[in-house]
Amino acid sequence: MVKKSPGATNMSHESAVRTLHAEAQAILDLIPQLDDQFEAAVELIYQCQGKVIVTGVGKSGNIGAKIAATLSSTGTPAFYVNPLDVYHGDLGVITHDDVVLALSNSGQTDELLRFIPMLQHMNVPIISMTGNKSSLLAKFSTHHIHVGVEKEACPLNLAPTSSTTAALAMGDALAIALMEKRQFQPIDFAQFHPGGSLGKRLLTTAHDVMRSDDLPILSEDMHLGEAIILVSKGKLGLGVTLRDGKVSGLITDGDIRRAMERWQAEFFNKTVSDIMTRKPKCVLLDTKISQIQAIMQRHKIHSVLVTDDEGRLQGVVDHYSCMV
Repeated sequence: MVKKSPGATNMSHESAVRTLHAEAQAILDLIPQLDDQFEAAVELIYQCQGKVIVTGVGKSGNIGAKIAATLSSTGTPAFYVNPLDVYHGDLGVITHDDVVLALSNSGQTDELLRFIPMLQHMNVPIISMTGNKSSLLAKFSTHHIHVGVEKEACPLNLAPTSSTTAALAMGDALAIALMEKRQFQPIDFAQFHPGGSLGKRLLTTAHDVMRSDDLPILSEDMHLGEAIILVSKGKLGLGVTLRDGKVSGLITDGDIRRAMERWQAEFFNKTVSDIMTRKPKCVLLDTKISQIQAIMQRHKIHSVLVTDDEGRLQGVVDHYSCMV
């Protein structure tokens, strides 16, 4: 067994103390940076009729995933989306009722900047959280929350340390402000943390959480211009086709947007059958939520259709429905 010298132990202790002091100071320095933009961001999320889509790349993405989890568990529907996945079909999960919370220390992250025109086209408001008030991300956001730090705890001032701690703390501040605004009570918290959420997922079925009313049903020969209206009214980001009462296909917001890009002027002459997925992912009424989540993760989708044993549509389960 190799023994460490007392001097080496003291150096490690001193390093840890410096790091903790630096990160604690970075959080305290956020207090004078709070302004009406924070209040406006809280109000925007509070009034949101959809979800909070949190996004970021790299370390900011890791922090964003934690913020999304905290928001969801405290009464604000939220989940994390990798902006790289948005360019490969995941844009369909975002609707005009949602709010995007984008994290980037520099505010110049290319993947996020390419994301902005898509959101503007959809009229989706953007709340950015960056360390650079003059960044492009801050400039094109509806509201900007400044989380700049004087320096990183890293002695080289390179590794994201104080900056990620500051962003994480500001995310917690956002979640707690929303909790208080919603008057979130212990009984509400219990509903989001039902004595072991894993056990809840293992017991809860598709029938327990599915949406079954006012489902967006389309005909296969319906023109896409009309289909857009029904998909939008359905507020699920999808539309379902039936044949003889049984599920025959599915189209999503993403399918519609890709069709617009592909056919352009010819788009409105196309029908649902031209773009629909003919074998969408379906589950039975007694399928467990844990199984549905595994299906969504494996196939990178955000909704599944619920059918009876004969394939007749019973409902839809989306990503948020599984957050029991």
